Amino acid sequence: MTNLSTEDKNKLFAIIESRFDTHMARHPDVVWSDVVTKLETNSDKLLTLSEMERTGGEPDVIRLPNGDLAFCDCSPESPSGRRSLCYDEKALAARKKNKPDGSAVALAEQMGLDLLDEATYRHLQTLDTFDLKTSSWIVTPETIRQKGGALFCDRRYDHTFVYHNGADSYYAARGFRGMFKI
Repeated sequence: MTNLSTEDKNKLFAIIESRFDTHMARHPDVVWSDVVTKLETNSDKLLTLSEMERTGGEPDVIRLPNGDLAFCDCSPESPSGRRSLCYDEKALAARKKNKPDGSAVALAEQMGLDLLDEATYRHLQTLDTFDLKTSSWIVTPETIRQKGGALFCDRRYDHTFVYHNGADSYYAARGFRGMFKI
């Protein structure tokens, strides 16, 4: 990724600020100017935010249970530009036929994001409703990963579910949500 032009940065800030103002319950007591100050001191985070937006993540500021602030994908469904991916590079390499274009773990790393873990995904679901028609890969414990599996979540019947699947599986309705702390 390269640096954003001033025009692109201003457009991105306008989009993110509008979303920030629309969803104040996700970040009570947070002031937009403080968020801008934190972003402007870290150009890598600005590029990550731009990629989140470009791939359909609709990033917004959320307050994590420990009080930290993070930008997190808040699109109603799993980000459209990050679907049809297997879980990680090991799973991608293991596929012999019909390989997907990539993996959730590698793309998240490339974008400068952390995949959501189960606790963060469940917390996100307390802020709004997400993944009613899609699902999202989440951080998978190594003990599960060693056996070839990976975890994903969605929301059905007004409940957040955690499931397992082969890490090499991929579906048009499964992507990943990412975040970075600010």
